[in-house]
Formats: sequence, structure tokens, C-alpha cells
Amino acid sequence: MFQDPWMEMMKKTLTKALCLIFLFNISAFGNSASGFIHPDNKLVPKNSDMVRKVLLGEFKKNLSGPEVIRLKKQTLTYSGKAIPALIQVMKSDTYPDKNRWVATFLVGRIMGKKSSPFLAKFLKHPNWVMRMASLKTLLALKEKSYSVAYAKALKDRSLIVRKQALENIRKLGLNDKGAEVWSMLYDKRNYYNPKDGQKKRTNLIREAIKTVGDLKFEKAKTPLLSMAQKDKYEDVFSEIDYSLSKITGKKSPDDTNLKKRFWKKMAISNQTI
Repeated sequence: MFQDPWMEMMKKTLTKALCLIFLFNISAFGNSASGFIHPDNKLVPKNSDMVRKVLLGEFKKNLSGPEVIRLKKQTLTYSGKAIPALIQVMKSDTYPDKNRWVATFLVGRIMGKKSSPFLAKFLKHPNWVMRMASLKTLLALKEKSYSVAYAKALKDRSLIVRKQALENIRKLGLNDKGAEVWSMLYDKRNYYNPKDGQKKRTNLIREAIKTVGDLKFEKAKTPLLSMAQKDKYEDVFSEIDYSLSKITGKKSPDDTNLKKRFWKKMAISNQTI
């Protein structure tokens, strides 16, 4: 059976991203109030050069899930002495991508918000994995001061990175970035063309529509009310309905047809104001 090359490429990219996200979940952050858990510093070597040598050797390996957990625990016992090695792993493309990903999160975990300026530099890194790792770590740090950089990342050449930037903006409640999120609906890279040649919306468009609602982007209300009445937006109607409810503070009826009538009445009322 013929396979769409674009879809095959996206499947491979998504698979890689999901693997990395799995590693993030098992190797970096805990459930403490600050977003981190603190290691039990019992086995800290006396020699910093030895720590660096040991860690660089470990991060060169192609590690499995359990091995990543072991390396995480080992690294955390070294605390700040691990930072020089972790930074070297982050900066060098001679290490496996997944290990550079883990190193990024560990820098954030050990240093906390003090690492933010350094991590933010990787938002412009040529490797999408490092851009993604930087975004995820800054999100875990609840770092809001790089909102401008997150907004720029909404136009990243990687769809996966654009998705993560959108998540950062939504979860951090960066309401002043509503216009940038809305502009994602006009970015042709957020659509794909299957075999029939008809442009289709990716899930990223659905998430962007919901996010403008979460951000209560008032300027999206009128176009969303218009979109709610058109059949060509049927595939994203639930997201439109969600955002309109968030922006207007009004809950539409449960029935889909009644929902459309509800928003139509509001659109008419909106035009007469």
C-alpha cells in the first residue's frame, strides 16, 4: 500500500519525540511543590575531575530506560559537581540525543531557576531535540520571563517544537501572547496535504484554538463566532466552542445543533453592539 511520505516522516519524528518525553518523565522531575525533588547527597566523590570523567563516560553510552534511571540517581548524588559534565554533554553533538536531553533536565533540576539564562540559549540551538529539551525544562521551572522566546518558538521549523512552545504559553498562562498563538492558524506549516490534495488541519491547530480560549484572547471572539457557523470548520467545532465559552464566560447547550444556534445568536448580538 502506498504510504504518504509526509505522514511517514511525521510518524518517525513523533515516535522519537515520545521516546524523549518518556525519558523526561523518568529522569528529570518529581512531584514536589517547586517542580523538583531533591537528591539524597550521600555518595558525593571528593574529586570533581573524577566526577566529570565518570559522567562523560556514562553519557557516551546508548542507555535504556532502567539505565537512564540509574544514571539519573548517580548524577544527582554528585549535585553541583555534575554540572560541568552535564554542560559538556549538552553542548557536544558527539553524545546521543536522548542523553543530551536528560543532561538538560538534570541541569535544571540541580541548579533550579539559576540555570534559566543558560537553558534559554538552547532555544536557538540547531538541533530540535535541544530546543525541545530547553522548552520543557523551562516549563518545569515555571519560568515565565522568557515569554518572548516562547512566542518566537511558535514559528519554529519543527512542528514538535512549535507544539511544546504552545504548551509553555498555555500552562504558564502567558495571556499577552494570545495574538501570537492566534497567528498559528495562518501558518501553512501547521497544515498538511494528504493524497487527495486537500489541506488538512493538524492537531496543533486544534490546540492553538483551545489555547486562545485559555488565554482569553478577546480579539479572537468575532472570528471564532464566524467560524462556528461554517461547515468547513466542522472538524474543529468542539475546540471553537471551548474557546468561545472561555472568552465569553458563557456555556453553550450540550446538543451540537443547539450550540451552533447559541453562538449564532451571540454573533448577531455582537454585530448589533
